[in-house]
Amino acid sequence: MRLFPIAAASFLAGSLAAQPVTVGSATAGRGQTAFGTIEVPAGSDTATTIPVAVINGARPGRTVALVAGSHGTEYASIVALQRLIHRLDPKSLAGTVIVTPLVNLPSFRQMTVHLNPVDGKGLNRVYPGDPRGTQTQRALAAMADQVVRPASVIVDLHGGDLDEDLRPYSYWFRSGNAAQDSASRELVLAFGLDHVIVQDVDLTNPAGRGTLSGYGLSLGKTVIVAEAGRAGTVMPEDVDALIDGVLNVLGALRMIEREVKPVANPVWLDAGARVAAEGDGMFVPLVARGSYVTQGMRIGQIADFLGRPLKDVTAPASGVVTFIRAVPSIWKGATLINVGRVIERP
Repeated sequence: MRLFPIAAASFLAGSLAAQPVTVGSATAGRGQTAFGTIEVPAGSDTATTIPVAVINGARPGRTVALVAGSHGTEYASIVALQRLIHRLDPKSLAGTVIVTPLVNLPSFRQMTVHLNPVDGKGLNRVYPGDPRGTQTQRALAAMADQVVRPASVIVDLHGGDLDEDLRPYSYWFRSGNAAQDSASRELVLAFGLDHVIVQDVDLTNPAGRGTLSGYGLSLGKTVIVAEAGRAGTVMPEDVDALIDGVLNVLGALRMIEREVKPVANPVWLDAGARVAAEGDGMFVPLVARGSYVTQGMRIGQIADFLGRPLKDVTAPASGVVTFIRAVPSIWKGATLINVGRVIERP
């Protein structure tokens, strides 16, 4: 089992587990698991709650934050972290694991894709938030303060939203910091998904720092993102892939005893090219997630509300279908497909 390097700044910012560790209302002594909530008080709109678990290992080590449910209908990733909490034994763990499996509780309750229905903002878009802002901003300010900053490694899980038929993949986000990028790459390969999207993040741009991954990178953290799940389903293979991936990361960091076999020959992809709908209608996909397509190939059809064909949809590039729309309903700007172009040597 190999110990992967972590950027120096990340190691110093969360290398030793405190005793005890408190996040929100959860306080775990050494060798204990605690459950609680991060309470986000009311402001210009209503209050909300973020469930949290703290697994504080019996031995010192790194602090890892596991996050899911920024989009409350990406169920596979939410369920994966809920189950993972009970798989980790604090008595055999080195370091601390902070788990927030459902950040966007309003989205979960109202089955709203992508956004928080309370204020219409995305909980993976406006980090580090604002304690004086709307609910999303206040929630992210709490996440930034209590979950992101104490961690040296951040694993952000997603699961293909209700409208996405998604092929499992990880992201390797690169900041331009060689040590940080190398550490992230090693953990992405340890995670175990065989398709990896490579994306450079401009940390001088506020938009680049607005996601959890970008914000974490800006603080010198080691960050990986993984997605498995599709169209609101909770399939065992997707949940297991995410659970195994996180366990692999913890094994690679020597926080748990686990043999880790990194992906030897990943398929590297760029961020891809998307096709957005030009107006209302019905979408019928003609290819499946994970398919290899060529630019200009017919991949779907748009019809009106009486089922009459209006327009063919063609592939915007040659590559792998990382996701295709999983539901018929479309409107102007709705994403129909994303195609990742294969990178030979990232």
